[in-house]
Formats: sequence, structure tokens, C-alpha cells
Amino acid sequence: MKYGNIEVKVFGHASVMIKGSKTIYIDPYVLPDNPEKADIVIFTHKHYDHCADPKKILKNDTVTVGADCKYAQVNVSPGDIKEINGVKLEFVHAYNIDKKFHPKGMGTGVIVNIDNARIYHAGDTDVIPEMKDLKNIDIALLPIGGTYTMNINDAVEAVGHIKPKVVIPIHYNTFDGIEADPNEFKRKVEEKYETKVYIEY
Repeated sequence: MKYGNIEVKVFGHASVMIKGSKTIYIDPYVLPDNPEKADIVIFTHKHYDHCADPKKILKNDTVTVGADCKYAQVNVSPGDIKEINGVKLEFVHAYNIDKKFHPKGMGTGVIVNIDNARIYHAGDTDVIPEMKDLKNIDIALLPIGGTYTMNINDAVEAVGHIKPKVVIPIHYNTFDGIEADPNEFKRKVEEKYETKVYIEY
């Protein structure tokens, strides 16, 4: 989808490219053939479907950053703010409330500040209290697949806390246990809020 001068593309699962004045990838587990090279690669946490080998998108000066990922040159934790290649990255909490897969502090979500937009990638998370503290989010990328993260109804609740202008569902229908209908999510969000939903894969 296009948002101002920015293009946001979800290739599948939680793998996202943000292309504006810089090209940024988040959790590059699913990539197209011959992808564009990255200025910045962000990993939200160490699980294989997020902390994936980025060699297809690296160039000589690509900066890789992430939470406890072996491919990250710069390690981060929730609460960290980094300025990389002129892009401000705010790392926020992402964790499970009633599941064992993502304990608090293991991974992060990230807010990418680029070209006058604030783009929030939630990482693998449930609805958490810290979402109420997120301000002025233009685009939110939220997991809807359940089992390891929020399900559709949880993600609808999260939209109410975050109040983004646009939301894109991620982390669904990639493998068993995270089946979800993005059109159901779109319908529920747009019936309840002014937020627009874009389905990217």
C-alpha cells in the first residue's frame, strides 16, 4: 500500500518492507525473488520465522538491528531508541499475556519514524497495556493468527488502544495454528473504528 511518499509491502507472515527515503525490512522470513536491497533490517525477536538470514537483501552498508537475533549487528531491548541512517527506531514491548511463547523482555515491537510517518510493527505479541501508550501511529502492522500472538478479536481490541490511521494484518495463514480470515478482521475493525484496513497478502 502507498501512504504519502512511503510504500509498505507485506510479503507474507510478519515480513515487511517499508520503502521511502530509505528501504527497511522487518523480520525477513518471507522474501520475493530478487528483492530490493535494504538500508536497514530489523528483527523483532530470535524465533526462526522472524530472525531469518537476510543475505538476499544485504548490501555493503546495510545496518541490521534486533532483539537477541544472531544476524543483528546492533542488539536492542524494549525502551531503546536508535537513530540509524537518519531513521529513528523506537523499540517497544511485545509479549504474551497468557502464553509461554514470548515472555516479556524477549522480543520487541518497533516504531519506524520515516518521511513524516510513524509505522508500528507489533512483533509477536498479545494485547498488552503498553499499547495504550503508543501515540500518533499512522500505520500499525498487527498479528491476527492466534496461538502464538493475538487472534482477530484481540487485534481488533488493540486497534482501539493504538488508534492508527491504517492497520495491516500480519502473521496469519503461514503454517498450522495461525489460520485467520483477514477479511473478518477488516470488517470488524471498520465497523467499530475509523481506521482503514489494508490486506497485503
